[in-house]
Amino acid sequence: MGDVLSQDEIDNLLKALSSGEIDADEIKEDAGKSVKEYDFKRPAKFSKEHLRTLEIIFEHYGRLVSTNLPVYLRKTVQVSVVNSEALTFSEFTNSLANPVILGIVSFQPLNGNIMVELGSNLGFAMVDRLLGGQGDALDKSRDFSEIEMSLVEKMMAVCISLLREPWRNVLDLNPVLERVETNPQFAQIIAPTEMIAIVTLNIRLGDVEGLMNVCLPYFTLESIMDKLNTKFWFSTMQDSSDEDYTEHMQDMIQHVSVPIIAKLGDSSISVLDFVNLQIGDVIRLSSKVDDEMDIYVGNIRKFKGLPGATKKLYAVRLTEIIREEEE
Repeated sequence: MGDVLSQDEIDNLLKALSSGEIDADEIKEDAGKSVKEYDFKRPAKFSKEHLRTLEIIFEHYGRLVSTNLPVYLRKTVQVSVVNSEALTFSEFTNSLANPVILGIVSFQPLNGNIMVELGSNLGFAMVDRLLGGQGDALDKSRDFSEIEMSLVEKMMAVCISLLREPWRNVLDLNPVLERVETNPQFAQIIAPTEMIAIVTLNIRLGDVEGLMNVCLPYFTLESIMDKLNTKFWFSTMQDSSDEDYTEHMQDMIQHVSVPIIAKLGDSSISVLDFVNLQIGDVIRLSSKVDDEMDIYVGNIRKFKGLPGATKKLYAVRLTEIIREEEE
């Protein structure tokens, strides 16, 4: 609400208007001008265009994470960008829980570091999955043990390595995970009043759902801020990006380890016979000595072969490839 004029001020204003000291048109022009406040503590260094470009970059990153993490966790992973915003570094660190998973990442050749926060429930779910569990999170929060932290660092390093591809249209980066902190007080990478951009991703690992926050300081991105716009982004996109992505996926698949099992045969015995088995007893199998063996890749029957030996080790010589239509 504006200031209320006293009667004397109203009289003086009318007198000035009648004498011509004040022009009524100038008063109307001044009244129509709006004043925009500027907060010097939170300078607007990130525009909406910058934040939108960062969302595009991390949408690409989310697709990479959702296709690469299942290789290690053997469970479906869904990633989506929730939002992006600009705030001060102190506002971000004050909102962090303790313990928390904070990855300090070198963003060479850019100056400074970025920070990646992973929800502790996702960290415990990944550890549980890597150790053979169902991928469940803990009901009650606690500190990570040294063994758990080493597993979390391994998965964080995988996630950080995937940052390079989405940023390729802007700059050829070499992101490296320097360390992982669980206490926000030991992760002060910039001054508390410095402006940062936060990109929030929602990660769903099976039934466990949590957030990943990527903290991008203005100090780190300052030299490439002019490239963080959609016009530059689409003008530098290469037609071969889909081919590069396909080659990357093929390369990842080729390095996946799969178990191969050569099955000699099977047999059925009673529980009583099983309990009374002794060394030297003979179990009769369903296959004959000269029969070909079934060879499984994972749980799928893919080959037939004959048993043998090579360099004092058991071996199997492939004799037939079983096609999918022959199953």
